[in-house]
Amino acid sequence: MATRRGATIVILILMSGLLAALAAGCGIGTYTPPQPAGGRQQTVRLTLLHNWTGQDAKAIAMRRILNEFRTAHPDVRLEDVGLPTDVLKVRLRTLAAADEMPDLFVMWPGSMTTDFVKGGLLQPVNDLLDGKPEWRDRFIPHAFDGFTVNGGIYSVPMNLAPTSILYYNQELFDRYGVKVPETWEEMQTAVRIFNEHRIIPIALGNKANWVVQSTIFSTLADRVTGSDWFMKAVNQKGARFTDPPFIDALKLLQNFGKTGAFPADFNLLDDYQMMQLFFDGKAAMFFNGGWATSYIVQNMPKEALAHTHVGIMPSIAGGKGEARSVSGVVGTGLGVNKRLEGAEREAALDLFYALSGPEGQKATLDSSTLTSYDLEPDRTKANPLFLELYDLIGSVKLSPVYDVSLSLSATEAINSGLQEVLLGGNVYKIAQQLQDTQAAAMSK
Repeated sequence: MATRRGATIVILILMSGLLAALAAGCGIGTYTPPQPAGGRQQTVRLTLLHNWTGQDAKAIAMRRILNEFRTAHPDVRLEDVGLPTDVLKVRLRTLAAADEMPDLFVMWPGSMTTDFVKGGLLQPVNDLLDGKPEWRDRFIPHAFDGFTVNGGIYSVPMNLAPTSILYYNQELFDRYGVKVPETWEEMQTAVRIFNEHRIIPIALGNKANWVVQSTIFSTLADRVTGSDWFMKAVNQKGARFTDPPFIDALKLLQNFGKTGAFPADFNLLDDYQMMQLFFDGKAAMFFNGGWATSYIVQNMPKEALAHTHVGIMPSIAGGKGEARSVSGVVGTGLGVNKRLEGAEREAALDLFYALSGPEGQKATLDSSTLTSYDLEPDRTKANPLFLELYDLIGSVKLSPVYDVSLSLSATEAINSGLQEVLLGGNVYKIAQQLQDTQAAAMSK
């Protein structure tokens, strides 16, 4: 990304599905809250629903901004509720169905944004962006695409989310004479050797069922099918999820699971337990989004952190996808309730800007979290692992994430289907279920 304008990132922001986020980090920057616009004379009540609940640097930075906003805006009574990401997604859909959305809420680009706009739940923020062109124009190209519906921009990204980063313990690779895998054959060799030494090759916690899809399969499948085929299948124009390339991708994942690549109880572990296996030196690798770097640098023992590095999914011979790519998307943004007007809307946009504006973006970057904003990390202060990630993402392309591209119903089908795949399920049946679900969604 190195000044984002010059980076080689190609962002394919796709209009369907969901994503998930994690965070943690180091050295959080200082945030200077804006002063209340217009000197509101009466107390304004503002509600916010978010997922900044963890003890990671990103969440800590966002919560600090909320507290500083309260101090700087005594005329605003801010009531915020934080929920874990998976719970938040479900809660948002429930509140949307009941038309009881909070004033501001963390939401995802793609289908969630589109659905909420169609449901009359959101209002655009074009006026806020146009009134601050020096802020608007520093976002990376296409950053607003996933939040744009019929010309209206309904949010801005608060981070950048590559979803398939390979985290590995170099000390374990050196101890057992294993090469960090760059090809699929080398990955299979690494799995075999680590199993021989009773080291879990790849930690995995798929209890929430999105982890395999987002952090492993989105990139693995793209290596096999290529992005063009996938988008045709998403749009049901010229490709189907029962086509041979997709079947091959499912079989590749299933056979990989049979080699003992993952812990036997992977469907009972969550993503934090997955990372703990790695922290404890019981696993040599794990896949997770770039957001995990923030959690790692905040919580991993220093001696283990010193041996941790980042890479990407190995290349797959004969595949039609880009070898130097990872699945990814711009990150979450804040939705503004369509009902807000007057002093309430003014207060909401003040908070929107505090969290998503230049200072909020800097706080995000300083918490070892990538941004979709043109910012450079301070290399004298940033954690070395985050700098590795930052430089890595500047050298690869971003390919589609399944749960940001597919319909909500199809996302649920692929998430549960991949659990079955790794348990030995019929790949043809699972592919047909995905095909039928996506075709039905596209016909509506």
